[in-house]
Amino acid sequence: MALCAGSLSVSPEDRAEILAVLSCDPDANIAERAQNALLTQPEASFLTALARADADARLFAYCADNLSEKPGVADAMAKNAACPTALVTRTVRHLTSEGIQALLDNLERVSSDPQLAIALKQSQACNAEQSALIQGIDGGALSEEQIEDVAGDLEPDPVKRKTLLQRIAHMNVVQRLTLALKGGREERMLLIRDPNKLVQRCVLQSPRLSETEVEAFAAMTNVSGEVLRTISLTRKYMKGYGVVRNLITNPKTPLDISLHLMPRLTAPDLAKLTSNKNVPETLKKAAINLNRKRKMGLG
Repeated sequence: MALCAGSLSVSPEDRAEILAVLSCDPDANIAERAQNALLTQPEASFLTALARADADARLFAYCADNLSEKPGVADAMAKNAACPTALVTRTVRHLTSEGIQALLDNLERVSSDPQLAIALKQSQACNAEQSALIQGIDGGALSEEQIEDVAGDLEPDPVKRKTLLQRIAHMNVVQRLTLALKGGREERMLLIRDPNKLVQRCVLQSPRLSETEVEAFAAMTNVSGEVLRTISLTRKYMKGYGVVRNLITNPKTPLDISLHLMPRLTAPDLAKLTSNKNVPETLKKAAINLNRKRKMGLG
């Protein structure tokens, strides 16, 4: 009652969260008092409370039911991994492109709730890149030709190859998203070449993904340039020198990325790059110039 009356000294965000909890109190009098007090709380208090990793589920529920149309509220819920996915789904129509991007950066939530995927497809707030990604979210199974392209020469053993391909033969996009996140190394090596860009992203977001696998992806010439660009833009992946080296020497890597990373090469690897016949001529010339400067003590 003291909190509802405003006589208890707590931070504004704590007050907003506790009032949301009390609004569900089994005591009807307390619940009503809390609900009335919630109406007077500043929106900034809710935004701060929604950003906390340990925010109470009842705060998310209150905001989904009463405040989701307020600027920033739906986005804050989408950005917080602690927010139940079902509540995010209910607020999708109020998301901005920033909130949608938060969901694309955490595709486990999208794969866990088909309704969220459907709601995202109907959103008018997507930018062009987001829209292109989301449109493929409810796609069906791969064709036989696509499956063969994805498999490539990954598994030379015919029995193992057949088993691996059978695992994905009848999976739709959402099922492949889940497999990319929760499957094993073999599945990730396969799905990193999936024609659906969301599936590729899921592979790179998998909590089971190892640095050794990322190193292998960075060296693969049969993955999309977008996969290589995503790797280059992910800080935790770029801490490994092997990933950097493989990206630079991969002819499929966009030139702007390989040129930017080239100064990170050690002297022996830079010398090898100067005579690498598989990389673009522009990169090779830049490597020759940098190698010359280093020998002169200028680079």
